[in-house]
Amino acid sequence: MGILNVTPDSFFDGGRYADADAALGQLKNLIADGADIIDIGGESSRPGSERISVEEELVRVKPVLAALRQVKSEGNRNFEFSIDTTKPQVAREAVQSGVLIINDISALRFDPQGMTALLREFPQVKVVLMHMLGEPKTMQMEPRYHDVVREVGDFFEERLDWIQLRGIHSDRVILDPGIGFGKRLEHNIELLRALRAIKERFKLPVMVGVSRKSMISQILGNAPPEERLEGSLAIALWCAYRGVDYLRVHDVAATSRALGVWRALSGI
Repeated sequence: MGILNVTPDSFFDGGRYADADAALGQLKNLIADGADIIDIGGESSRPGSERISVEEELVRVKPVLAALRQVKSEGNRNFEFSIDTTKPQVAREAVQSGVLIINDISALRFDPQGMTALLREFPQVKVVLMHMLGEPKTMQMEPRYHDVVREVGDFFEERLDWIQLRGIHSDRVILDPGIGFGKRLEHNIELLRALRAIKERFKLPVMVGVSRKSMISQILGNAPPEERLEGSLAIALWCAYRGVDYLRVHDVAATSRALGVWRALSGI
């Protein structure tokens, strides 16, 4: 899953693709680099970020959404689109443009009625349920857990029960442990070590997004985002070995090449 942030303030590529022409250029780059899914986001969820209005988010994502059908018709291989949003109004615009995955960092908690109604209306659409402690503005303010793996698992259990009571079957769900979303370095490491256990517990697809994140900086001695590629690739390979189904990354070409070598060595 290649990341396309059409935002002015995302931690790594904020502002780089805020212009419509730049966003469309990067969209085509991600496809050429081998992305299976392109995840379009119009609102930053970096630590400390403020939420924006529906109107502002739509202004940011609409130019890219308008080009999706044309871009897909021009492609010579299969790929899909997802929308990184917590707002049903934005998700609806995306789904009506051909998006088939809603990537909701709130796990449908920010607008439960709107999102569940939308998912019932469009049964072909999958949803990513991510664990996050609090919200982006406050999530890194002293996050605490007694047992982070158990607590994240219990959160998924509650969310899955909740959506199924509202007519959304779990076979439409992708789980994301939310690396960096209300977690310290030790919490993130524990969750990454427990990926097999999470998959075995829920028997559902798992997505991980660690690309260029601050946990890599903490391991590598305060490396800035532009110097975190090697760490991102190392974690991507770790996740692949543990059966992760979706890798959400900034560097699609480099990740694809690294995975290609790993597959060759693994006989996969």
